[in-house]
This record gives sequence, structure tokens and C-alpha cells, in this order.
Amino acid sequence: MLTPSQLGFRMPAEWEPQEAVWLSWPHKLETWPGAFEPIPQVFAQIARYISLSELVRINVANEEMADGVSGELKRAGVDLDQIRFHFNPTNDSWVRDHGPIYVVKDEAGQRERALTDWKYNSWGDKYPPYDLDNQVPQRIADEFGERRFETGIVLEGGSIDVNGQGALLTTTSCLLNKNRNPKLDQESIETYLLHFLGVEEILWLGDGIVGDDTDGHIDDITRFVSADTIVTVVESDSSDPNYAPLLENLNLLHELAGSRGYNIVELPMPGPVYFDGERLPASYANFLITNGHVLVPVYRHQNDIRALGILQDLFPERIVVGIDCTQLVWGLGAIHCVTQQQPAAVLS
Repeated sequence: MLTPSQLGFRMPAEWEPQEAVWLSWPHKLETWPGAFEPIPQVFAQIARYISLSELVRINVANEEMADGVSGELKRAGVDLDQIRFHFNPTNDSWVRDHGPIYVVKDEAGQRERALTDWKYNSWGDKYPPYDLDNQVPQRIADEFGERRFETGIVLEGGSIDVNGQGALLTTTSCLLNKNRNPKLDQESIETYLLHFLGVEEILWLGDGIVGDDTDGHIDDITRFVSADTIVTVVESDSSDPNYAPLLENLNLLHELAGSRGYNIVELPMPGPVYFDGERLPASYANFLITNGHVLVPVYRHQNDIRALGILQDLFPERIVVGIDCTQLVWGLGAIHCVTQQQPAAVLS
């Protein structure tokens, strides 16, 4: 059977035109222990901004749940005409990791959209059960009648980032962790990425940030913002445990940039964010790019304004918006983690 790459498919960059953004509506109280109550309101705020420029597709368990979510969205001022509910029950809300990773093939002025379906094991079997989450890509493919490429290995959407022109960013700490694909080495994993996502080169960074239970997802540390520009978070406090690993990643990026021509832009960290004495993986890099906006997690820190300004300069044609994620990140993820973009099905 031919792979997506052999058929001419590629994973588009996040800034390319989108039809919609997926959410899996929050319902698992244990994800935000003792602090779940404000979480649906944060999701509603995220949905409101997405809906200003594209559809919002929301996974819910049933009609009753959809009615409840509709009420939440209406109270947040969301245009319900921009909302589509999909009856895909989930174990949790991290659709970036359990949802489909889309690929597209553009040929003779026409586009074919398909999805790649990777195994999901809740970041190394950390939070079972995840059987419902693992079914989401197939259910979506069946509903839309779109081609689905089943890979057979574990991979989460938050562990990769692409520029849409052949390059992919990831980390060794996550993809080479033995709790994902213990029988595969780096070369084998690269082969899957090349064949199923249509990329040509893979840029490997090292460790993630403190508090990140995903073992180092790239979307908390380093992101493409254009075909040739990368933002990466840095910690200025040398006594902070994030200082050394982020400096090492920065140095690695500069080595890669020297031979490949990438521009590297530094993004500050927000300083430590704690809940119940636990250090949380708060980072400005966990932003979502939509057709009209860049939604950036902020944390009531003095660096919020600085980070938003840096990103606004990088996205002059979009409105950069900060969304307070101080409570959301208690679940150990922020805006990018709870969203998954669906690229446009037709060429504009």
C-alpha cells in the first residue's frame, strides 16, 4: 500500500487556510482536580475567537451534552451558527493528541484532504482509560467520508510542528521515549514521519519544560511561525530548572539554522506557575494559529505583554489575543493542546 508521501500528500502548516478547529469538550473532573468549574468557560472563550474566522467542531458524547455546551457557548457570546457538534465520546479533552492529523494533496488546482490516524496511549499509559480517545480519528474519517491512513505507531499531535514545506520539529525526549514505541529507534520513527506526513527533514531538539507530563512536547517549547522562522522559549533566570534545557535547545536551533537558513526568534517564559504546590507547564509557545487570530496562553505575569508583542510582530496579518490559561494549565496543557486544526478542503 502506498504511503501519503508517495501519493503526494503533506501536512500543511498551521497558518495555511483552515476550514475549522476541533475541540473535545471538557468533562473529566480528574483532569483539573478540585478546579474544574471554570474550565468550560475557558473553552468557550477559545471557541469564540476561533468562530470569528472559521467553524468550530466540537466532540461531545451525545445530544444532551451538546445542549449543555450550546448554553455555555451562548453565554460566552459565541455565534452558534459557527458551531458544529460531532457525537464522538472521549475520555478527555486533549484533541491535539487524540484527534486526526490532517494531510492534503494539491494537484492541478484541486485539493484532496485526508487524515493520518496514529495510536494514542495517553502519553505512555499515564492516564487510562483512553479507548474512546483512540477511536476519534476513525470516527471522524467515517463521518466525513475521507481517506484515513492508519500508521500503527504511537504519536501525538503536540509532539510535532511543521512548516508545510518539508520541515518538522520534534524532541528526542518524547518521540524516543520507550513508553511510546519501545521497539523503534530514531531512524525508524523518522521513516514513519517522512512517509505519513510528507516531510523531508526532521529537526530534533532535546528536553521539554518542567511539569510537562507529555515527556517534552514541542508545542510547549519551539514552533514554526513561517516557512523560515522559528520561535523558541527561553528562560532568563539561570536558577530556574527550565534554564539549562531551553538554552540547550536554543543552541541546537542555532546550529540547525546555520546550515538551513532559519531565523530564530526568542520568546520569554512566564515564570513559574504553581497549583497546589505543583509546577505547571506554562509556556507562551502553546499558541494556536487560526485564519484570523493567534490565540496565546497568558498567565498573569509581567512577560505576558512582551510575549504577545513578539508574536504580533511575527503575525502582522492576524490579531494576536491573550487568553488567561492560569486555570486551564492546571490540567497540564493549554490552548494548542486542546485544539486541532482542520485544513481547508478546497484551494481558495
